Amino acid sequence: MTTTKTITLDTPIKRGDDSIITIDLRKPAAGELRGCNLTDLLQMDVAALQRVVPRISTPALTEQEVARMDPADLLQMGSEVAGFLLPKATKPEAFQPE
Repeated sequence: MTTTKTITLDTPIKRGDDSIITIDLRKPAAGELRGCNLTDLLQMDVAALQRVVPRISTPALTEQEVARMDPADLLQMGSEVAGFLLPKATKPEAFQPE
């Protein structure tokens, strides 16, 4: 089971003179989901993602940086976050041909 996913951004995030091109997301612990509704995260609700992504990203993004992200990049992140929350039995890689 993979607990970290690397995302290559379509639109890099500018931070001072630097550009962030890739972001690592790690599977959140229960405490990092505080204040969020799990259903909102599974539905890739923008406000829920803005709250959780800064807690699980490397380099650590701010809520403002997440709010300014390209929608395609936010969709990639939301898909990975939602995937982290699913039980193993429901993930396609869990199904092995016999």
